Amino acid sequence: MKKLLMATAILAVSALLNPSHAQINFSVNIGDQPSWGPTGYDHVEYYYIPDIQAYYYVPSHEFVYLNRGHWTFSHELPPRYYDFDLFHCRKIVMNEPQPYLHFDEHRRDYDHFRGTPPGQEFIRDNHDDRYKWHYHDQHEADEEWRHRPEGDKHWGEDHH
Repeated sequence: MKKLLMATAILAVSALLNPSHAQINFSVNIGDQPSWGPTGYDHVEYYYIPDIQAYYYVPSHEFVYLNRGHWTFSHELPPRYYDFDLFHCRKIVMNEPQPYLHFDEHRRDYDHFRGTPPGQEFIRDNHDDRYKWHYHDQHEADEEWRHRPEGDKHWGEDHH
């Protein structure tokens, strides 16, 4: 019994003195994902949106697109896509740093999705509790308002 206690003590001390260098760095960011994002992903860094050949960076809620040969980060879509409906297009999840640096490859691999129905369930339409507190921005609010049957009504107005 003494040998078992001694062995356990030695193992415990060696474990404390020699911490593992392997670290797992994975975070869940469902709450940061926009309501137009596809369901099924606990963590998303970027979406590639083939229809507008742009990216969306989830952590800072910014679109990333080419503007005069330079990558631009903006909380708004470029003016030419101001009315673009993010709920009716395909999004490709990309969990790699700066995927826009591989834009030519992504355009080649995913351009066949341009103009096709998304075939994806969106966070907004999913009733799973983990999506209850997803991120909303003004663009999303405008889109949701536009698609509501009573979208032309205003709060406090009485429509008879």
